[in-house]
Amino acid sequence: MPLTRSLSVTSLTGLEDWDDELDLENTVLFEVAWEVANKVGGIYTVIQTKAKITSDEWGENYFLIGPYFEHNVRTQVELIDPPNPAIKRTIESMNSKGCKVYFGRWLIEGSPYVILLDIAATAWSLDRWKVELWDSCAIGIPWYDREANDAVLFGFLTAWFLGEFAAQSEEKPFILAHFHEWLAGVGLCLCRFRKLPVATIFTTHATLLGRYLCAGSVDFYNNLENFNVDKEAGDRQIYHRYCMERAAVQCSHVFTTVSQITAVEAEFLLKRKPDVVTPNGLNVKKFSAMHEFQNLHAQSKGRIQEFIRGHFYGHLDFNLDKTLFFFIAGRYEFSNKGADIFLEALARLNYLLRVNQSDLTVVAFFIMPARTNNFNVETLKGQAVRKQLCDTANSVKEKFGKKLYESLLVGNLPDMNKMLDKEDFTMMKRAIFATQRHSFPPVCTHNMLDDSTDSILNSIRRIGLFNSGADRVKVIFHPEFLSSTSPLLPVDYEEFVRGCHLGVFPSYYEPWGYTPAECTVMGIPSISTNLSGFGCFMEEHIADPSAYGIYILDRRFRGLDDSCTQLTSFLYSFCQQTRRQRIIQRNRTERLSDLLDWKYLGRYYMYARHMSLAKAFPDNFTYEPHEPTAAQGFRYPRPASVPPSPSLSRHSSPHHSETEEDEERYDEEEEAEKDRQNIKPPAMAVVGPVPEWRKRSKKGSVDTSNASTSSNASNASTPTNPSSPSDLSSPSSSILEERN
Repeated sequence: MPLTRSLSVTSLTGLEDWDDELDLENTVLFEVAWEVANKVGGIYTVIQTKAKITSDEWGENYFLIGPYFEHNVRTQVELIDPPNPAIKRTIESMNSKGCKVYFGRWLIEGSPYVILLDIAATAWSLDRWKVELWDSCAIGIPWYDREANDAVLFGFLTAWFLGEFAAQSEEKPFILAHFHEWLAGVGLCLCRFRKLPVATIFTTHATLLGRYLCAGSVDFYNNLENFNVDKEAGDRQIYHRYCMERAAVQCSHVFTTVSQITAVEAEFLLKRKPDVVTPNGLNVKKFSAMHEFQNLHAQSKGRIQEFIRGHFYGHLDFNLDKTLFFFIAGRYEFSNKGADIFLEALARLNYLLRVNQSDLTVVAFFIMPARTNNFNVETLKGQAVRKQLCDTANSVKEKFGKKLYESLLVGNLPDMNKMLDKEDFTMMKRAIFATQRHSFPPVCTHNMLDDSTDSILNSIRRIGLFNSGADRVKVIFHPEFLSSTSPLLPVDYEEFVRGCHLGVFPSYYEPWGYTPAECTVMGIPSISTNLSGFGCFMEEHIADPSAYGIYILDRRFRGLDDSCTQLTSFLYSFCQQTRRQRIIQRNRTERLSDLLDWKYLGRYYMYARHMSLAKAFPDNFTYEPHEPTAAQGFRYPRPASVPPSPSLSRHSSPHHSETEEDEERYDEEEEAEKDRQNIKPPAMAVVGPVPEWRKRSKKGSVDTSNASTSSNASNASTPTNPSSPSDLSSPSSSILEERN
């Protein structure tokens, strides 16, 4: 089924027609989410990174509403008195009636105001509010679903707060409330049921039913129109949650999703086509390292190599300078996140590297938190052995250096036979004997609680990747979040990503995909799919994604085995690149950062707010909907020089020699300048002074004195395609037999 476009989402330049100004003087924005100052998922990253650009736009009229958890407040929030009199009166009124409402600043970039609602303090009202929810919305919540109960408490407190704020405001402001995900959706439904003067936006970052269906091994995207949604939700015992989500979608003035692929999903599962697609961005400045990112890659890679030396002690029969680090990270959803197809592709890659007698080694990391009880003893021993060897080498080196210095000081060349004595050789022999091990290096760094039923470990047993000496692909499963304080792998996630060569995210269900986006802004190539929001977004805006280190795997129109074969080709082709080619590709990848910056992507949220205000307050705000034309938008052109990465669609040609590759025409500054010309200046986005959109008077007249006309349409054209790039050899499509 083709992907249909929602309003004004063809590209970053697709919103030129609404580049007017909004008067925010008497308008207040509340952003409501369970993840405000509460890190439990990807929405936390969305809100945290977007806070700076939203604060710059709305100033003192921007407030975030979330749940109160003491352990989060201690480290993330500075509690203060509300500077806004209406907010202060609202909090005092609610607290006097048995609630506990807290106000402070979230200690992140932008320092936005946060209003935290203590749901535990009002748990005594749960039964009464459940009855009201049933009477008003016909949604029944079972007693055993704690998460749904929390959503009810949070929703009623949010609606209470918004209604009280409207009542306590002397000059009635225009209130805009933006709700994220079903956990906040009850509050939106109540705002509409109680007819509060609030303009509402609802954003779904992933549909509940979609996530469950994809985890059930069904052909999801090709059968969207055939699902009996009520039955499917009931069979999975999430019907009440589904009703909460669907009710919020239907009640909102404006409904948005984070990607075009999720927009199609929502149209069939939630029965409403999104009004706007709001792609997720990042605060690129946080990751920006200018020309230092290549040095940071080398430094972080050195940290990972130290871990590898300890993990593979006794079996370190491969050259670390010819070792590539691949990784997959995220929530432990074996099929949805593509861990199944990644493991199968690694088995095929191992076969290819062995039969071609490659001297390259691949170490694949799986960073997916799972249930464990402690570190693996053998893994900890490996790091201890490595440290002991390092201490022994340093001790011998100091003694050798001292004797060498003394010999040279008296004018004699050293006698190498006397530089090391028997004690030194004994110490080194003992250190060598300590590195002997009779088992393969462990695949998992921890002791799993459900070892026999773990999906990743069972797949590794099936494909036989046990880190043997004959394997050219090694696997390390690290089932917890990375931390710089870990005794095993003391690096944080950002440092780890910078040290790897390729991120692999072959997800089947990925509404957006922050992991490949983070790889991109750090200059690390990645593999994503045409079923992920990130993959579709990059495919739309880059003429040749693979040349920029963005590999798009087809999981929509291919079977599992064909997709696995394509993924194997990507991995094998990447392994064939020279070091120089990888450096060129990382430079190109890092240049895509501006494409993912909130300075640009924040404009979609601006448009959604404008539309919501116009729908809720038509006498005061207006907008002109339009359908994008085919000519709108821009795409990064193919690089002028020969790309370092092959594409399966290109013609076959012989592999260049090392000498020929070193003579490729490549001008970094020339390419970078051409790429910069394809991005609008930041001034066209939401930075600068507080914008003022058109505001219609109650008589209906429109003030157009400040309306601006976009002059950047010429930047939206797609550049012509330069000469066809060369190809590198790729493996046969029939490497292994199809899986049963």
